[in-house]
Formats: sequence, structure tokens, C-alpha cells
Amino acid sequence: MAWWKAWDLIETLKSELSGKFERLIIALMYPPYRYEAKELYDAMKGIGTKEGVIIEILASRTKNQLQEIMKAYEEDYGSNLEEDIKADTSGYLERILVCLLQGSRDDLSGYVDPGLALQDAQDLYAAGEKICGTDEMKFITILCTRSATHLLRVFEEYEKIANKSIEDSIKSETHGSLEEAMLTVVKCTRNLHSYFAERLYFAMKGAGTLDGTLIRNIVSRSEIDLNLIKNQFKKMYGKTLSSMIMEDTSGDYKNALLNLVGSDL
Repeated sequence: MAWWKAWDLIETLKSELSGKFERLIIALMYPPYRYEAKELYDAMKGIGTKEGVIIEILASRTKNQLQEIMKAYEEDYGSNLEEDIKADTSGYLERILVCLLQGSRDDLSGYVDPGLALQDAQDLYAAGEKICGTDEMKFITILCTRSATHLLRVFEEYEKIANKSIEDSIKSETHGSLEEAMLTVVKCTRNLHSYFAERLYFAMKGAGTLDGTLIRNIVSRSEIDLNLIKNQFKKMYGKTLSSMIMEDTSGDYKNALLNLVGSDL
């Protein structure tokens, strides 16, 4: 279907549907990269910025995926994603988001230089735990420009030096959206499927449901790795994703989510 024809259908659906069910069905109408571009656009338009949405998408996508998202963003909204992020955020959060958007972390070779990994771990320790105050740019540079396999080695070396995990150091040295962004990079590096399982779990845990998070993560991963995320979800929380959706949602919205997730009861 041509994209402009899909726009017409989306407008028709909006007039016929409502609420969370409408939001889910509209999300399914978008081609993958255009949907993520829309989520980023919606996170920045109007008053206030939904930093969590931007962090989630930029920290969890590959360089190729980010390039496709940037292209779709420019085509659909006539604007440059990097420039919009710069205009909508500031300080170290802006720097880490722009750095993530550039997608410098991909290295499919899997090669790790042990000497560089040790040096990076020492640099992180010197930039945080060893001094009064934090050299945020050192953390940002290493977390955003090194490959996942390299960072895993860095995290091991860091724990030996600091006697605490990189996560604990980030929590003690930073706060707010910058802390969330750094921790998200670490989580996605350690286990991407665990990260998405956690996002889905906390979208439904407790009073109320974070429907935007629930919809975005199920829709965006449905044709990529949702089965792996479902398996990880069950390992981590002792219950299936389907069972939690059944407990936490209702009506057509629930049925549509369950059709997307498939049976894992």
C-alpha cells in the first residue's frame, strides 16, 4: 500500500475508533520506521518533552535502524531529527541523545581490545568514583561510541576496580533523564530482550497502565524479537506476558494485544 493511501485509511480509522484501541490500531498502520519516527515526533511536539520515549528508541536501535528512522522522520515531518532533539533538550542529556543518534556503537566484528577495555574502565572510574564531581562527557563518550561486546568487557573491568557495578556508579553520580539514558544504554548492552521485558512489565505493574509504552514496545518488536522478549519476560517475572495483558487490559484493546503477542500461556 502506498504510504499516502495509508494516511487516508488512518484518518478514516481515527473517525471510527477511540481510546487505547484506536491508538493500537493506528500504530499498526504505520510501517516500522515511520511508526518510530512518529513516536519521536509526538514525544517532542507541544509543551514538554517525553524524554523517556526518546531515550528508549535511540538507545535500543542499531545504526541502520536509526538511519531509517531519521529518513522517515524527515520525509514525514519535513524536519531533521537531530536538530529537533537539539532544540528540544539541553545539557548532557542533549549530548548523549545526539551521540546515540549517530549510531557509533555498532561493531559486528565482535573484536574486543582488552587493553582499551581496561583503559576505558579506568577512565570511567577516574571520571566518577575517584573524584569529587563527575566528568559526564567521559561517561557519554565511552557508553555511546563503544560496541556492546567491548562495553561488556569494560563493565567487568570497572567492577574489579570500583568494587561496584557500573549501574550503581551511574545511580550515585547522575540523576534524572541523564541517569535514565545512561542506565538504558547499559541495560541494552547487557541484554536487549531483558530491557524490553522490563519496559513491558513496568508498563503494567501497579495501579494504572502506561499504554503508550505497552503499545510502542509490542508493536515495534512484533516482527523483530517479540518471542525472545516473551521468553525473557517469563524468566524474569515468573509469569507470561499474555497473562499480564489479560489481567491489566480489557475489551477489544486486550484482544488486539493478545493477537499481536500470540499464545504463551
